[in-house]
Amino acid sequence: MQSTTFPPRTADLFTQGLEDRPGSALLRFGAARRRPAGRLSWSGPGAVAWLDGPRGHVWSVGKPVAAAGLVLGAAQRLPDDVKEFTGPRGTDALVARHLPLADVVEWVFRWTPDEPPVHPGEERVVELGEGHHEELHAFLREHSPAHSTGPGSSGISLWAGIRGEDGRLVACGALSSLRDSGAPLMASVATDAGQRGQGLGAALTSWLTRYAVRRYGFCTLWQLADNAPAERLYTRLGYRNEDLCVAARIAAH
Repeated sequence: MQSTTFPPRTADLFTQGLEDRPGSALLRFGAARRRPAGRLSWSGPGAVAWLDGPRGHVWSVGKPVAAAGLVLGAAQRLPDDVKEFTGPRGTDALVARHLPLADVVEWVFRWTPDEPPVHPGEERVVELGEGHHEELHAFLREHSPAHSTGPGSSGISLWAGIRGEDGRLVACGALSSLRDSGAPLMASVATDAGQRGQGLGAALTSWLTRYAVRRYGFCTLWQLADNAPAERLYTRLGYRNEDLCVAARIAAH
């Protein structure tokens, strides 16, 4: 990979016209809704990137070579601020030629502007409030220890769940939001380990999707690339999957 000069900061992430191209929904939904004056963002030939300062995370979309150049430029210019990145699939291998990486994970950023068909079991879904936070914490610790967000986390607008005949939770999930834009993000969908395969997660996911589409006009989510059951479910519910991403932590500068 050729050495890349660090592009100048841009006032607008859309100078490359990437927001309407396949693979750029993360830019369209993740960064476009609000443009804080103090946010650092950059554009290069075929890619744009922006910095989530509190997390030290550089987000990038576009072509892998161009995105890797922006990530490397940000890491070299701001070594104390840039700790991790997300980019199009292949960005990690290019960045790894210059910087050591750890915790590389392939993801798909998915979204839909459409309500899914009504799924059996949606009528069992109920909204859960602050009084259910302790119950949700216990449920997630037992059935989804690696959940992405928990009760009381910032950005959560709604928790929902399904209860069994004995009144105990058998599934739960949340609507959170993307940090930069506030766009609705489905998160921490979990099902009782002893009751998986009964469609509970599908019913809850369908309900949350419909809620978000009706309120916000669309819904987004992150999916692990190697999660075949989730792939089938989200495709069936109408989620698009053009944004093939990779995330990694910069181990050392």
